[in-house]
Amino acid sequence: MTTAALQTTAALKPLRPSDFGHWQAHHLLRRAGFGGSPEQVRLLVEWGLDRSVDHLVNYADVPVEPIRADDFRGDIMRAPSPEERLAFRQAQQAQDEVTLERLQRLRQEREQQDRRQVRAMQQWWLKRMIETPRPLEEKMTLFYHGHFATGYRTIENSYHMFLQNQTFRKHAVGNFADLCFQIIRDPAMLAYLDNNESHRQQPNENLARELMELFTLGEGNGYTESDIKEGARALTGYSFDGNEFLFRKDFHDEGQKTIFGRRGMYNGDDFVKMILGRTYCSEFMSLKLYRFFVNDLPEGPGSEARTVILDLAQLMRQKKYDMAPVLGSLFRSAHFYAEANMAGQIKSPVQLVVEAVRSLKTPIIDLNILVDALDLMGQSIFFPPSVKGWDGGRSWINTSTLFVRQNLLTHLLTGRLPSGITGSSIRSSYDAMHLLSHLSKDDSGEYVLEDAVDFLLKSCLGPKPLEARRAALLEFARANGGRVNNELVIGLLCLITAMPEYQLC
Repeated sequence: MTTAALQTTAALKPLRPSDFGHWQAHHLLRRAGFGGSPEQVRLLVEWGLDRSVDHLVNYADVPVEPIRADDFRGDIMRAPSPEERLAFRQAQQAQDEVTLERLQRLRQEREQQDRRQVRAMQQWWLKRMIETPRPLEEKMTLFYHGHFATGYRTIENSYHMFLQNQTFRKHAVGNFADLCFQIIRDPAMLAYLDNNESHRQQPNENLARELMELFTLGEGNGYTESDIKEGARALTGYSFDGNEFLFRKDFHDEGQKTIFGRRGMYNGDDFVKMILGRTYCSEFMSLKLYRFFVNDLPEGPGSEARTVILDLAQLMRQKKYDMAPVLGSLFRSAHFYAEANMAGQIKSPVQLVVEAVRSLKTPIIDLNILVDALDLMGQSIFFPPSVKGWDGGRSWINTSTLFVRQNLLTHLLTGRLPSGITGSSIRSSYDAMHLLSHLSKDDSGEYVLEDAVDFLLKSCLGPKPLEARRAALLEFARANGGRVNNELVIGLLCLITAMPEYQLC
């Protein structure tokens, strides 16, 4: 079934096909992905709303670089072998300091190797976001990474983070319920929230609490402290061995539990099913999706946004938590393209970097520089700051991060090293003239300066008139000869990407 065939409510009324033009396609590519080049924007306009949304949401047939289980090593942070444990015990008993030091050094070498691997994973995922032909797949993977936030710094196992990343990608536009069942089996999450050692005699409440408070229902929405304690009992025994989920029956509390007023011999799966059956769950997830894709609502939802969120929740329940039809309806709705929601979000650091490369087609000189810049801007992937993920919105911008943002864009355009990042500057071979290839030329075969400035300004900042910005760019261009060539276009882009409006999408 295509997204165009789905039933819609009044709040999710589709945009009229005739209203889907250049800026709507531009907005769709930014929000359902990480932006697009001028050619990609024009292609979506040619396709129209329904085909464009279907292509982005129903991407299963779009070829993509496969991910293999052996792309990264899964044995770096393995548990000690029986032989190693025996050697350690014998060395302790014999007070053999030389052997103990050697074993400790081997452990430290594995930890260093694992830290190098997570660094390589950061580069790998960033590159994948930049190059993917399935942008919504990676955008939803990023969404879930911030929603079910798990940090490498706590679990110190890069391969578990890699496996979790694959789980998010597998369920990106799939079924949210299925993802929840996987999360309570995910080694990274189990270790992060200490459930791997949760025992019937001493249940750990972390996973049960965050599952309801942060992942499904929202803080204080329809559950009690008793529900948390009983849910923790249901989750006892959910652990892992190496890189695989392990249900430890001897750890599981098989007794009667009372959750949401119902009594039974519940396990973790039963607990998740009961959570998913509560209306709060679909409403909370719809709010999270709305803030991520439509408007982050710094002042809270108004009446129109609240109606859209409730209608999304209703659709989510009707579709039994299948995300593709929910996202398809959202991306087709007139509300999604309302003026207040276009260029109304502050770009996350990942959005800023990936969108710049995808839309401007700047060369990637060194992925290490981009990863370092993400860290300085406050969004180091695989290192969310807490189980709450990143706050987002206005928290992305302060005097320090804004400086890095502007410097990074200059780096992408010119090769100059951003301030605060070590390394060597390399002169970029960036050819920016492709951005103007669709514009008409004058009788002398030159691009018209005013046309070039108008297009660059609007393609980077959006359709809203910015006369003062335009005048400043024209003044700069004329002071530098006024001829539209690669050097001038790069100079104009450096100025445009330093404007406050460029921080919005």
